[in-house]
Amino acid sequence: MTDDNLRQPSARRDFLRAAGAAALTSNLFTGAVKGANDKINVGFIGVGTMGSGNLGYASKLPEVQVTAVCDVYQTNLEKAQAQARKAGFEPKAIKDFREVLADKSIDAVCIATPDHWHPYITVEACKAGKDVYVEKPACVYVDEGVKMVQAARKYKRVVQAGTMQRSGAFFQKAREIVQSGRLGDVTFVRTWQASSTKKEGQGNPPDAKPPAGLDWDLWLGPAPERPFNVNRWGIAPNRWSTFRYFWDYAGGAMTDWGVHLLDIVQFAFDEVMPTSVTAQGDKYYVADNLETPDTMLATFHYPKFLGCYESRTCNPYPMYDAGYGTAFHGTEATLMVNRGGYKLWKVGKGATEPEDVHDKSMAPMNVPHWQNFLHCIRTREKPQSDIETCVRSTVPCLLANLSMRHNTWLDWDEQQFTVKQPQMKQYLQENYRAPWKLEV
Repeated sequence: MTDDNLRQPSARRDFLRAAGAAALTSNLFTGAVKGANDKINVGFIGVGTMGSGNLGYASKLPEVQVTAVCDVYQTNLEKAQAQARKAGFEPKAIKDFREVLADKSIDAVCIATPDHWHPYITVEACKAGKDVYVEKPACVYVDEGVKMVQAARKYKRVVQAGTMQRSGAFFQKAREIVQSGRLGDVTFVRTWQASSTKKEGQGNPPDAKPPAGLDWDLWLGPAPERPFNVNRWGIAPNRWSTFRYFWDYAGGAMTDWGVHLLDIVQFAFDEVMPTSVTAQGDKYYVADNLETPDTMLATFHYPKFLGCYESRTCNPYPMYDAGYGTAFHGTEATLMVNRGGYKLWKVGKGATEPEDVHDKSMAPMNVPHWQNFLHCIRTREKPQSDIETCVRSTVPCLLANLSMRHNTWLDWDEQQFTVKQPQMKQYLQENYRAPWKLEV
């Protein structure tokens, strides 16, 4: 099947048929099943902040054998190798991910690269017979997500996405409350995050030569060729990697925080997608060279309720006594959930004192999420955050960014898994720099 064929409506129908089949059974994979006493050899591709975090979570589990660490930046590679050695492993240090995929001794890979690499490495890993743990967001373009699901199904791979909140007990309880009817009819759902940023933001560093030990061309990969800029690359002490705030590689706060927050909405309502999306935003305050907005408001019209996402990086004032979260507003009660727990307020009882509080700050999510992934490698069951669920949670965020950037309302065609506005369909398709091609 050619790259062009994969973009046709029939490819999207195949995606949706696969989704229907997945809903019928959790045991949707076949293939090699690891025995209960077998170690699972894992290679970690991308070992910066997120990758080293995943390396730490996985290292806690006795069934994991850390076989390889991989990064295009030598400093990251050396730190990850030292981290693995401290945990009792002796992994190979590899610069090019293709060597990891070619290693037949490796059973699974963890992909924690910049976002623009997630689809390509996931698809190639599936083709190489590896199971995959891939960080969120699933993709940068909608059609990439379709191909990721196609690859998982075609090559019968377990693909767990890094939307680990689904493995948190209080998020599962929140979903149970929503589905129980305890909130009544939910007509409005709010997601938000608020923080405070300095006017200078991350500054305006000039383009420069890449640092020693960084393969900048391989870091860019399928993204457009650009001169090195430290903010595009993103690695610096005491900050989260800023590649997330450049359109070539990611989607700003909307696909960083927004995917996590909206994922819980989709989780609670069994992956129902919005029928339309509209958004506005801009850089109103911050004066650095990052491209994505410092302030944004997106609206998602679901079949039975209205949802919104609010990003404030210039004012930290909390809502529901929290700086971020997902809140469900029903006719009987309001429920707010985040990583610190959940609160429930009954209608008519006032909003100052919640009736039900479940407060377990930083209750485990990441290690249980890895446990679920490893369990599914052995059983071939559908994982907690199967790649399709992450694609479905990522796509509304991608559409919100497109709506904002092109100043247009977008209607979603669920049957064709595309937008209804013909002029916008071109922006759903990846446009990779040669020689990279995303082929299932």
